[in-house]
Amino acid sequence: MTEQTGRNLVPDRARLLIDGEWRAGRKTSEVHDKYTREVAAVIDMADRDDVDAAVKAARRAFLAGTPEPAERGRILRETARLVGERRAKIASTIAVETGFTIGDALGEVDRATETLRLSGEEACRLVGHMVPIAGAPGQSGRLAFTLRVPLGVVCAITPFNSPLNTVAHKIAPALAAGNAVVLKPATYTPLAATLLAECLLDAGLPPGLLSVVHGSGSEAGDALLSHPDIAFFGFTGSTGVGRLIQDRAGLRKTSLELGSIATTFVAADADLDRAAAKCVPAAFRKAGQVCTSIQRLYVARPVLEEFTERFLALTAKLGVGDPFAAGTVVGPMIAPAEAERADSWIKDAVSGGATLLAGGTREGAVVQPTVLTGVDASMNVMCEEIFGPVVNIVPFDDLSAAIDDANATPYGLASGIFTRDLNHALDLAERMQVGGVHINDTSSSRVDLMPYGGVKDSGNGREGPHYAIREMSAERIVTIQRG
Repeated sequence: MTEQTGRNLVPDRARLLIDGEWRAGRKTSEVHDKYTREVAAVIDMADRDDVDAAVKAARRAFLAGTPEPAERGRILRETARLVGERRAKIASTIAVETGFTIGDALGEVDRATETLRLSGEEACRLVGHMVPIAGAPGQSGRLAFTLRVPLGVVCAITPFNSPLNTVAHKIAPALAAGNAVVLKPATYTPLAATLLAECLLDAGLPPGLLSVVHGSGSEAGDALLSHPDIAFFGFTGSTGVGRLIQDRAGLRKTSLELGSIATTFVAADADLDRAAAKCVPAAFRKAGQVCTSIQRLYVARPVLEEFTERFLALTAKLGVGDPFAAGTVVGPMIAPAEAERADSWIKDAVSGGATLLAGGTREGAVVQPTVLTGVDASMNVMCEEIFGPVVNIVPFDDLSAAIDDANATPYGLASGIFTRDLNHALDLAERMQVGGVHINDTSSSRVDLMPYGGVKDSGNGREGPHYAIREMSAERIVTIQRG
């Protein structure tokens, strides 16, 4: 039977979760349907007292003792099952609060179940290692090994552009490691996170180990950064906010997934049909609001015309508009103001001499998939993260010079290359200053079990359950003197 999705499945309220209880806030705000702009739900907003109560409850729950690894694994696997069981409701919620298509939303639910399942497995196999201490002079008869131990309270601050799976990538490894978690979802998209929290509680997570606080960065976010009981901050968002979090965290650990100007290269020997078919969705899905969405598309000059024709033909076929309509691939941006910003950057580029090959128009928060060429390195569409459905096609004659050009940005999250030449592929893998390189795939390629994160202004730390659980735990050395 086909799952029935729709706006009628979306919950009408996102409350605060503190010490195992769903609570009202002293103030409320609204969640809007990003396409219709109608009010979809009410959010209870946390003030500083709410944040303090949430963190202290998490700290008490942690000190009281978290479940054993086998039980943590069971809870996360059961949560994965419940998320899958509630797939239609959660996906409908994501589509309304983000404006992403129902197909993208269903895909995100499926990925989140995998993230939860993988985290459940990692909970059961988090181990240290033996240290060959007897190999040191004078240490005969001693044994040494390390343990992985939880940190305490983990604060997770998550973005609007992956309101379920990025939340899962933050909180599931944290719980798997034996921590307590305080989650602050994006105020644009609090509903899917609330539904995930419900699944965790229904799966048997002990009260207090997960708190959910909604609120602005200036109040709830600032209160979290100021709280002495938080041991770790996991954040996905802008580089500017990431710098603030790193500064305020001091000596506490952080994992920061920040901004990007993602690049993909199409070499002269590439399979152009495969490259175009991969690059179009990587540029425009989720209205380009993905950190790894292709913003700079470097194309070898000998195949520039042929590739561009293929790329534009596929772009023209994209359905644009209502996320729930059949065939829609590109929905609205997260807010009218963001669409206006992207539109102004496009217009500035064209007035500055860039050529508009496709798109370039806006209706409300919906920006048509836009393709530019002839862009200058100083234009906002090239030197700033646009986070919208806009891609710049940049011809190149020498791959080495193109790599240097891509590396000149302050960011370093991901890149891709389409080529049949192993030397080209390895040149990119070795020389690109990024966290991930994808050969015969785009910068937007991601599998949830792999390490994911950036360098330079794109942040630090790695997501992916196997890697994140180690970020969110500490290594402790234990020695034993025999006799």
